[in-house]
Amino acid sequence: MKAKFFTFFRISLLFMLIIPALAEAQNDEKTETLVLAAQKTFNNFRADPDMGWFRNNVKTAKGVFIVPSLLKAGFIFGGSGGNGVLLAHDENTGQWSYPAFFTMGAGSFGFQAGVEKAEVILMVLTQKGMDSMLSTSFKLGADVTVAAGPVGAGAKFQMVDILAFSRSKGIYGGISLEGAVITPRDARNEAYYGKPCRSVDILIRHSVTNPQADPLRAVVAHTTGK
Repeated sequence: MKAKFFTFFRISLLFMLIIPALAEAQNDEKTETLVLAAQKTFNNFRADPDMGWFRNNVKTAKGVFIVPSLLKAGFIFGGSGGNGVLLAHDENTGQWSYPAFFTMGAGSFGFQAGVEKAEVILMVLTQKGMDSMLSTSFKLGADVTVAAGPVGAGAKFQMVDILAFSRSKGIYGGISLEGAVITPRDARNEAYYGKPCRSVDILIRHSVTNPQADPLRAVVAHTTGK
Protein backbone atom coordinates (compact mmCIF):
# COMPACT_ATOMS: atom_id res chain seq x y z
CA MET A 1 0.00 0.00 0.00
CA LYS A 2 2.83 2.36 0.96
CA ALA A 3 4.67 1.49 -2.25
CA LYS A 4 1.62 2.43 -4.34
CA PHE A 5 1.25 5.68 -2.41
CA PHE A 6 4.86 6.69 -2.96
CA THR A 7 4.63 5.77 -6.63
CA PHE A 8 1.55 7.97 -6.99
CA PHE A 9 3.32 10.74 -5.07
CA ARG A 10 6.36 10.58 -7.35
CA ILE A 11 4.19 10.70 -10.48
CA SER A 12 2.18 13.64 -9.13
CA LEU A 13 5.36 15.50 -8.25
CA LEU A 14 6.75 14.84 -11.71
CA PHE A 15 3.64 16.29 -13.34
CA MET A 16 3.83 19.34 -11.06
CA LEU A 17 7.35 19.98 -12.31
CA ILE A 18 6.75 19.21 -15.99
CA ILE A 19 3.44 21.01 -16.63
CA PRO A 20 4.70 24.54 -15.79
CA ALA A 21 7.74 23.95 -18.01
CA LEU A 22 5.50 22.84 -20.87
CA ALA A 23 3.24 25.85 -20.37
CA GLU A 24 6.24 28.17 -20.42
CA ALA A 25 7.53 26.58 -23.62
CA GLN A 26 4.09 26.96 -25.18
CA ASN A 27 4.01 30.66 -24.23
CA ASP A 28 7.44 31.12 -25.81
CA GLU A 29 6.22 29.47 -29.00
CA LYS A 30 3.07 31.59 -29.08
CA THR A 31 4.96 34.84 -28.62
CA GLU A 32 7.53 33.98 -31.28
CA THR A 33 4.76 32.97 -33.68
CA LEU A 34 2.96 36.26 -33.02
CA VAL A 35 6.11 38.26 -33.78
CA LEU A 36 6.57 36.39 -37.07
CA ALA A 37 2.91 36.98 -37.94
CA ALA A 38 3.29 40.69 -37.15
CA GLN A 39 6.22 40.90 -39.56
CA LYS A 40 4.14 39.26 -42.29
CA THR A 41 1.23 41.63 -41.64
CA PHE A 42 3.46 44.71 -41.81
CA ASN A 43 4.92 43.45 -45.10
CA ASN A 44 1.40 42.95 -46.48
CA PHE A 45 0.51 46.56 -45.75
CA ARG A 46 3.68 48.17 -47.03
CA ALA A 47 3.67 46.14 -50.27
CA ASP A 48 0.14 47.06 -51.32
CA PRO A 49 -0.02 49.81 -54.00
CA ASP A 50 -3.14 51.31 -52.42
CA MET A 51 -1.36 51.89 -49.11
CA GLY A 52 0.71 54.82 -50.35
CA TRP A 53 -0.48 57.08 -47.52
CA PHE A 54 0.49 54.48 -44.95
CA ARG A 55 3.99 54.05 -46.40
CA ASN A 56 4.55 57.80 -46.75
CA ASN A 57 3.41 58.70 -43.25
CA VAL A 58 4.30 55.78 -40.99
CA LYS A 59 7.70 57.45 -40.56
CA THR A 60 5.97 60.16 -38.51
CA ALA A 61 4.41 57.66 -36.10
CA LYS A 62 5.50 57.43 -32.49
CA GLY A 63 4.55 53.77 -32.50
CA VAL A 64 2.94 50.99 -34.53
CA PHE A 65 0.65 48.37 -33.00
CA ILE A 66 0.34 45.30 -35.23
CA VAL A 67 -2.52 42.80 -34.77
CA PRO A 68 -2.11 39.93 -37.26
CA SER A 69 -5.57 38.48 -36.61
CA LEU A 70 -8.46 40.51 -35.20
CA LEU A 71 -11.55 38.33 -34.81
CA LYS A 72 -15.13 39.52 -35.14
CA ALA A 73 -17.54 38.76 -32.29
CA GLY A 74 -19.14 35.34 -32.73
CA PHE A 75 -16.29 33.92 -34.83
CA ILE A 76 -14.83 30.64 -33.47
CA PHE A 77 -15.27 31.04 -29.67
CA GLY A 78 -17.53 34.06 -29.72
CA GLY A 79 -14.80 36.40 -28.57
CA SER A 80 -14.05 39.73 -30.17
CA GLY A 81 -10.46 40.90 -30.46
CA GLY A 82 -6.91 39.73 -30.99
CA ASN A 83 -3.31 39.77 -29.79
CA GLY A 84 -0.67 42.11 -31.12
CA VAL A 85 2.71 43.74 -30.61
CA LEU A 86 3.67 47.39 -30.24
CA LEU A 87 6.94 48.92 -31.42
CA ALA A 88 7.89 52.44 -30.32
CA HIS A 89 10.07 54.91 -32.21
CA ASP A 90 12.88 56.53 -30.24
CA GLU A 91 13.15 60.11 -31.50
CA ASN A 92 16.61 60.52 -29.96
CA THR A 93 18.28 57.48 -31.55
CA GLY A 94 15.93 57.04 -34.50
CA GLN A 95 15.63 53.33 -33.71
CA TRP A 96 12.54 51.18 -33.27
CA SER A 97 12.10 49.27 -30.02
CA TYR A 98 11.67 45.57 -29.47
CA PRO A 99 8.00 44.51 -29.38
CA ALA A 100 5.75 44.62 -26.34
CA PHE A 101 2.70 42.36 -26.21
CA PHE A 102 -0.91 43.54 -25.91
CA THR A 103 -4.47 42.31 -26.36
CA MET A 104 -7.23 44.30 -28.06
CA GLY A 105 -10.81 43.31 -27.43
CA ALA A 106 -14.31 44.02 -26.12
CA GLY A 107 -15.05 46.57 -28.81
CA SER A 108 -17.81 46.83 -31.40
CA PHE A 109 -15.53 46.47 -34.38
CA GLY A 110 -16.87 47.91 -37.62
CA PHE A 111 -16.15 45.00 -39.94
CA GLN A 112 -17.42 45.02 -43.50
CA ALA A 113 -20.32 42.68 -44.25
CA GLY A 114 -19.21 39.05 -44.38
CA VAL A 115 -15.77 39.71 -42.89
CA GLU A 116 -14.94 37.57 -39.86
CA LYS A 117 -11.33 38.57 -39.22
CA ALA A 118 -8.80 41.13 -40.34
CA GLU A 119 -5.18 42.20 -40.06
CA VAL A 120 -4.90 45.54 -38.28
CA ILE A 121 -2.18 48.13 -37.78
CA LEU A 122 -2.67 51.08 -35.45
CA MET A 123 -0.45 54.07 -36.21
CA VAL A 124 0.12 55.99 -32.97
CA LEU A 125 0.51 59.66 -33.93
CA THR A 126 0.58 61.60 -30.65
CA GLN A 127 2.34 61.45 -27.30
CA LYS A 128 -1.07 61.06 -25.67
CA GLY A 129 -1.59 57.95 -27.75
CA MET A 130 1.76 56.49 -26.69
CA ASP A 131 1.18 57.37 -23.03
CA SER A 132 -2.14 55.51 -23.21
CA MET A 133 -0.42 52.44 -24.66
CA LEU A 134 1.91 52.48 -21.65
CA SER A 135 -0.99 52.55 -19.17
CA THR A 136 -2.58 49.52 -17.54
CA SER A 137 -5.57 49.63 -19.91
CA PHE A 138 -7.39 52.16 -22.07
CA LYS A 139 -10.36 52.45 -24.42
CA LEU A 140 -10.18 53.70 -28.00
CA GLY A 141 -12.57 56.56 -28.64
CA ALA A 142 -12.85 57.38 -24.94
CA ASP A 143 -9.33 57.80 -23.54
CA VAL A 144 -7.82 58.58 -26.95
CA THR A 145 -9.25 59.61 -30.32
CA VAL A 146 -9.17 57.08 -33.15
CA ALA A 147 -10.19 57.11 -36.81
CA ALA A 148 -9.97 54.82 -39.81
CA GLY A 149 -6.72 55.32 -41.70
CA PRO A 150 -6.90 56.83 -45.20
CA VAL A 151 -6.28 54.68 -48.27
CA GLY A 152 -4.36 56.03 -51.26
CA ALA A 153 -1.26 58.23 -51.47
CA GLY A 154 -3.19 61.50 -51.65
CA ALA A 155 -5.96 60.63 -49.21
CA LYS A 156 -6.92 63.13 -46.52
CA PHE A 157 -7.28 62.35 -42.83
CA GLN A 158 -8.39 63.96 -39.62
CA MET A 159 -5.81 64.54 -36.88
CA VAL A 160 -6.37 62.03 -34.11
CA ASP A 161 -4.24 60.18 -31.56
CA ILE A 162 -4.40 56.88 -33.43
CA LEU A 163 -5.17 55.86 -37.02
CA ALA A 164 -6.45 52.33 -37.67
CA PHE A 165 -5.65 50.48 -40.90
CA SER A 166 -7.11 47.09 -41.73
CA ARG A 167 -6.83 44.36 -44.34
CA SER A 168 -9.22 41.48 -44.92
CA LYS A 169 -9.08 38.92 -47.75
CA GLY A 170 -6.78 41.15 -49.76
CA ILE A 171 -8.90 44.28 -49.25
CA TYR A 172 -7.23 47.24 -47.56
CA GLY A 173 -9.09 50.01 -45.83
CA GLY A 174 -10.26 51.49 -42.56
CA ILE A 175 -12.01 49.81 -39.66
CA SER A 176 -14.04 51.23 -36.80
CA LEU A 177 -12.45 50.41 -33.44
CA GLU A 178 -14.55 52.68 -31.23
CA GLY A 179 -14.81 51.16 -27.76
CA ALA A 180 -12.01 48.64 -28.19
CA VAL A 181 -9.95 48.09 -25.04
CA ILE A 182 -6.18 47.59 -25.27
CA THR A 183 -4.43 45.86 -22.38
CA PRO A 184 -0.74 44.95 -21.88
CA ARG A 185 0.22 41.27 -21.56
CA ASP A 186 3.06 41.19 -19.05
CA ALA A 187 3.03 37.39 -18.89
CA ARG A 188 3.77 37.21 -22.61
CA ASN A 189 6.46 39.86 -22.25
CA GLU A 190 8.11 37.70 -19.59
CA ALA A 191 7.78 34.55 -21.68
CA TYR A 192 9.36 36.24 -24.69
CA TYR A 193 12.21 38.04 -22.95
CA GLY A 194 12.94 35.45 -20.28
CA LYS A 195 12.43 37.71 -17.26
CA PRO A 196 9.70 39.88 -15.75
CA CYS A 197 9.26 43.11 -17.69
CA ARG A 198 6.56 45.64 -18.47
CA SER A 199 5.79 47.57 -21.62
CA VAL A 200 7.74 50.61 -20.41
CA ASP A 201 10.82 48.44 -19.86
CA ILE A 202 10.68 47.28 -23.47
CA LEU A 203 9.51 50.39 -25.29
CA ILE A 204 11.12 53.22 -23.32
CA ARG A 205 13.93 51.86 -21.15
CA HIS A 206 15.09 49.28 -23.72
CA SER A 207 16.16 47.02 -20.86
CA VAL A 208 15.41 43.72 -22.65
CA THR A 209 16.13 42.32 -26.11
CA ASN A 210 15.34 39.24 -28.17
CA PRO A 211 17.13 38.72 -31.52
CA GLN A 212 14.10 36.84 -32.84
CA ALA A 213 12.36 40.22 -33.26
CA ASP A 214 15.22 41.85 -35.20
CA PRO A 215 13.71 41.02 -38.63
CA LEU A 216 10.43 42.71 -37.61
CA ARG A 217 12.31 45.78 -36.37
CA ALA A 218 14.33 45.87 -39.59
CA VAL A 219 11.18 45.80 -41.76
CA VAL A 220 9.63 48.68 -39.83
CA ALA A 221 12.90 50.65 -39.88
CA HIS A 222 13.33 50.10 -43.62
CA THR A 223 9.79 51.31 -44.33
CA THR A 224 10.19 54.42 -42.20
CA GLY A 225 13.73 55.11 -43.38
CA LYS A 226 14.95 55.07 -39.78
